[in-house]
Amino acid sequence: MKLFVSLCFVFCASLTARAQGSMDEMIKDWERAKAYTKEYLDVMPESGYALKPTPEMRSFADQMLHLTDAHFGFVSAATGAKPGPGMSELEKSTDKSKETVTRLVLAGYDFVIDNAKKMTPEQLSEKITLFGRFEMTKGEALAKAFEHQTHHRGQTTVYLRLAGVKPPQEKLF
Repeated sequence: MKLFVSLCFVFCASLTARAQGSMDEMIKDWERAKAYTKEYLDVMPESGYALKPTPEMRSFADQMLHLTDAHFGFVSAATGAKPGPGMSELEKSTDKSKETVTRLVLAGYDFVIDNAKKMTPEQLSEKITLFGRFEMTKGEALAKAFEHQTHHRGQTTVYLRLAGVKPPQEKLF
């Protein structure tokens, strides 16, 4: 019986360590994504923030504000944290200057990182309904937020090229 209890303890400790390792990796990925996105924001000239590849597409600024709006939506649902005043529907804001967009986008990444750091590995497996219709775990919601920001940042590579700017070197690691 003592051997069984000892093995259970070791197994549970191993699972907890692995889950914490996953949390640490997730935070590291978000910090890398923030740095990578900042490089995109920095390299785009001020004049490129209004650039639209076609009239019906979002501008560069709108793409970045859209991915930030999603950060607040996904992470609020996953963590229960509420964004600060004025930090929702950023895409509808009228000030789309390089300085303002950069400040808001980085604040969105900080919101994700700061609130993800407060979560425990156990909380990641808790179920939620995202946006009133998608059943998933809190961890899956954070993963979807990461996927969403990667998608939209990737789209802005075309905007940089159209502005005559070389995109930042990819940051997979």
